[in-house]
Amino acid sequence: MTATVERIAAEVEALREKELDEFLSWLADYELSHADRWHKEIERDSRPGGRLDGVLKRVRGDIAAGRARPLDEVITGTHDEYERLLALLQ
Repeated sequence: MTATVERIAAEVEALREKELDEFLSWLADYELSHADRWHKEIERDSRPGGRLDGVLKRVRGDIAAGRARPLDEVITGTHDEYERLLALLQ
């Protein structure tokens, strides 16, 4: 953590219960108002030439080659399957 963030964290920890509730309410509103910015960043990064371009090409290649399964199958799979999938990702 940077010194600024550490100072803010210490201030938050020192708040009384009512002040903490007010702060957390403000923070939730702040996050909601800035969520659109995050979505736009992901959208921009997902375009050809964007920061996620290499990852998306790999994923599309894995899907085309049959190396991917629907997420619900992975989630309901056994622990052994989970370990096998982790090994493939490394």
